[in-house]
Amino acid sequence: MPIVLSGVVQGLHHFAWRCRDAEETRHFYEDMLGLPLVHLIRNDHVPSTGEYCPYVHIFFEMADGSFIAFFDLGDDTAAEPSPNTPGWVNHIALRVDSPAELRRMKAHLQEQGVEVLGVTDHHIIESIYFFDPNGIRLELTTPTVSEAVMRDHAKEAHAQLRAWSSEKRLRTEGAAQGAAQ
Repeated sequence: MPIVLSGVVQGLHHFAWRCRDAEETRHFYEDMLGLPLVHLIRNDHVPSTGEYCPYVHIFFEMADGSFIAFFDLGDDTAAEPSPNTPGWVNHIALRVDSPAELRRMKAHLQEQGVEVLGVTDHHIIESIYFFDPNGIRLELTTPTVSEAVMRDHAKEAHAQLRAWSSEKRLRTEGAAQGAAQ
């Protein structure tokens, strides 16, 4: 019997990623996106592993109290994208309050010289996409359906995932059989 863990995880505390330059990253997230820099940790040793690696860890606060954070390892190197993953897959999606706010942010970012893709309609949300100075793909998004509609989608999610997994298994087994012949 599975252990019920519903409600244990309360929300996102922070998402952390490597950045090339802490000040460049601060400018983008604080001055352009409006997320205040609220904390900085500076250390020469990694607390969890003890290894020597001078760094700063910077935290930007979102309106809900969660954070987006970055590590500057002091070598002017950004994280490299995954070579086996399309560039549109790995991204951070940040919520804004309304379609009007989404469009206002799109115009603001474009005025700052940021290339923005969208507004894209995903049937339950609208989104815009752009990259930060570290090459991290960001999405600003806003819900476009009610909570009741989302609850209805939740009722179907497990069945839809089982169907996807079954179809995927058939495809990969078929591809493996074709390669073996």
